[in-house]
Amino acid sequence: MSPEAFYPVGTPGQPWGEAERAQWRARQQRLRRFDDDVLPRIDALSSRFERVQYGALDYAGDRYPLLALRSQPWDPALPAALVTGGVHGYETSGVMGALEFLEQRAADYAGRINLLVIPCVNPWGYERINRWNFDAIDPNRNFRADGPARESTAVVELVAPLKSQFVLHIDLHETTDSDESEFRPAVAARDGKPFEPGLIPDGFYLVDDTENPQPAFQQAVIREVEQVTHIAPPDAQGEIIGSKVVSHGVIEYPLVALGLCAGITGARFTTTTEVYPDSPRATPQQCNDAQVAAVTAALDHALGQVAGG
Repeated sequence: MSPEAFYPVGTPGQPWGEAERAQWRARQQRLRRFDDDVLPRIDALSSRFERVQYGALDYAGDRYPLLALRSQPWDPALPAALVTGGVHGYETSGVMGALEFLEQRAADYAGRINLLVIPCVNPWGYERINRWNFDAIDPNRNFRADGPARESTAVVELVAPLKSQFVLHIDLHETTDSDESEFRPAVAARDGKPFEPGLIPDGFYLVDDTENPQPAFQQAVIREVEQVTHIAPPDAQGEIIGSKVVSHGVIEYPLVALGLCAGITGARFTTTTEVYPDSPRATPQQCNDAQVAAVTAALDHALGQVAGG
């Protein structure tokens, strides 16, 4: 790289074209298998939940079914909750946490709330341990019906007929050291912008909706997760990843305006989890457990509010 370059693809100050995207794609190697890690567990769960294929991807001959699991039977008289994982394919505990929730805890909510769970929104990214999809697009900025990422538009289409039923959507993510070493530099290079270094918070945090803040809900989730892993403190500016900390372990984003996954249902209760898997204080299993704890705490709070009016 030249001295002013900060990423090995593209020319500083110039947005990528097709040639740069192809060069970036050639750097991505399949490091794990969706059909080995995820599909068998979804198939095993299909005896207890309805297996829904809501689309398919074909990226240069690599084919992936887009799969969800939903309550069986689905009772229109009950409220509904959406759980999503793997929007960014490299965020392992999001995928594994969604699966472990289904395997270990979902039965506790049968007959109380309808569940729709998408364990791995971005299977191409999962296999390559990458944030983006095949087209160097971040699915989590493109959850809209006319968006460029098929991973995202397919979820929007799946959810659309059920939107009025959802009281909860929890989207399971991670913030990793590779955000700073790989993915933020890649975004800056792709968009022809300078890279501005930041800080990775040490611990778990949540992202609430600026347009629909639910502080009591967020703190109910934080309290449960804190039993499993540590919560990220604010930095010297009182921020986490550049956003003001509004309460213990919570920041806010305008979910719909940014095209984020957690904004697609219009549910009363929405949150994005952010696990920190690179901490020396957290094991991979703790990260999965933190995601499961977040889902169950979110469900318990939402159900308590629905039951209480």
